Amino acid sequence: MEQCDKEKQFISLIAEYKRVIYKICYMYATDGENFKDLYQEVVINLWKGFDRYEGKGKLSSWIYRVGLNTCISFYRQERRHGERTSLDTLYGLEAENDETTVRLKEMYRLIAGLSKFERAIILLWLDENSYEDIAEIVGIPRGTVASRLKRIKDKLTKLANS
Repeated sequence: MEQCDKEKQFISLIAEYKRVIYKICYMYATDGENFKDLYQEVVINLWKGFDRYEGKGKLSSWIYRVGLNTCISFYRQERRHGERTSLDTLYGLEAENDETTVRLKEMYRLIAGLSKFERAIILLWLDENSYEDIAEIVGIPRGTVASRLKRIKDKLTKLANS
């Protein structure tokens, strides 16, 4: 594939999956600058691996895997702690207090209280990935995905009710 065609194809891929990459980065970002750094690192790693993607699995699974691995590695290296980035800033949500926006912010606040691995699993589930896809992306058996999701949902319910 010519370099120009490859670049066009990659730019199209990033545009198509931009919100997915945003969601992954948001789960691991500690502030706005950290979010931008994570997003940039994910895009760089996707570019580095673009030639090696063989199309054997779903493209979205590959993007999730690269994104999650990048964010987890970045988090381990940086060990930054701080305030969460505003959802309004990241997703262009209006600073309204309508019920949907309030619920979305609350959901992300609760998810922020989970471990990094739990965040990855619940993010994939919320994006309607199958248990098989989640297992493939995070590298655990399908049965473990089911049991972990049950525990994560119970934990979120408990957090929401406290």
